[in-house]
Amino acid sequence: MAVRHAGRLAWALTGIDLDVAPGERVLVTGASGAGKSTLFAALAGLLDPEAAEVTGELAVDGEPPAAARDRLGLLMQDPDAQLVMTRAGDDVAFGLENAGLPPEVIWPRVDDALAAVGWRYGRDRPTQALSGGEKQRLVLAGALARRPGLLLLDEPTAQLDPAGAAVVREAVARVVVARGTTLLVVDHDAAPWLPLVDRVVEVREGGLVEHPPGWAPVPRAAGLVLPAATAGPARLGAEQAGFTYRGTTTPALRPTSLQLHASTVTAVTGPNGTGKSTLALLLAGLRAPTTGAVRAAPELAVRGERRPHRWRAGDLVTRIGTVFQQPEHQFLTGRLRDELELGPLRSGSGSATARARAEELLERLGLAPFADANPFTLSGGQQRRLSVATALATAPAVLVLDEPTFGQDAATWRELVTLLAEQRAAGCAVAAVTHDRDLVDVLADAEVGL
Repeated sequence: MAVRHAGRLAWALTGIDLDVAPGERVLVTGASGAGKSTLFAALAGLLDPEAAEVTGELAVDGEPPAAARDRLGLLMQDPDAQLVMTRAGDDVAFGLENAGLPPEVIWPRVDDALAAVGWRYGRDRPTQALSGGEKQRLVLAGALARRPGLLLLDEPTAQLDPAGAAVVREAVARVVVARGTTLLVVDHDAAPWLPLVDRVVEVREGGLVEHPPGWAPVPRAAGLVLPAATAGPARLGAEQAGFTYRGTTTPALRPTSLQLHASTVTAVTGPNGTGKSTLALLLAGLRAPTTGAVRAAPELAVRGERRPHRWRAGDLVTRIGTVFQQPEHQFLTGRLRDELELGPLRSGSGSATARARAEELLERLGLAPFADANPFTLSGGQQRRLSVATALATAPAVLVLDEPTFGQDAATWRELVTLLAEQRAAGCAVAAVTHDRDLVDVLADAEVGL
């Protein structure tokens, strides 16, 4: 099988030969952008014939994938793309209702699926109030509730805290063992899945490579040497800053204090739903705290104003660079090169300087072959690297990064970490919201747990 997306000269997948037996469990690995998510979309029957050219044979239970959709469960890399209802319970029930099951069957299944993924809220929890990791759990519950014969999981633990990731793996293990479910799972954190799967295949250019029994990934931080830095003065601080959404009484972020110092990386860690992404938005000046304050150092003030949420966009972009939890929410142009030039041009850099910086970042992060592509056609891991690159492009004094290493293979992870270490050595104050323990261990100078 081979797949080529509309508008692309290069094939996203080529030479894919994969035969999975009923009840078999397969871990799918491969470099960021290798085509793993495209493979899963093809298996789920989600590739639009007008948007993708597919050659070769592809079948699920001997039928075209689109005809077998009612027998498979899918967790996509971006959980937002699968949420369809405003309440958690209704979202899990959606697929069961479409299948015509009666209410007396639907709701026990919904409750069982929510319990399996460690859901800590009731059915009535608004989906718009969920963190990225909580959305990921909810979509997985929806897939499990259908009791599929084939389960396709694309990065099912990428946005989860370590305890939550363990709960999800245990839930998946229980389901596939108890029901004989066929499982294909993509995860860059491969090691925890090895006891569950029967084999490991790697997507490479030109086809699949099967790894032998006992295969284990090389630790991505092994031998990594990063430039050192000496902590400097405080650049940005939160003073009992908290946030409560309008119409709710439960704070999304309880009052929190921290200081971001020059030449220092501060990791913000903690379970899903504790407000880490909300804190990132406050530090980045994209939301005003409802309690407390966020203030920049006097030397970063704009006409005497030290509160970043009061700054204009042009002032903000040169002072605080931001990476959102969902990278596609910050893309503004139709080409990668334009995306990386936009910030420097808005901050007053000349076109030659902006172009040179864009080309450097494209090359460093393995995105040069896609310089003229639309950002929305990239894989999740590639989009994450692009979002980090846009934050770096203006060389801001402060970086606020939400899950900066999401979806990365070992090589791209090392390059991202090295780039961030270089920013630290150059005097930047970095805050990184993360569940990535390797990132914390090798790069963080301070850790704030929520």
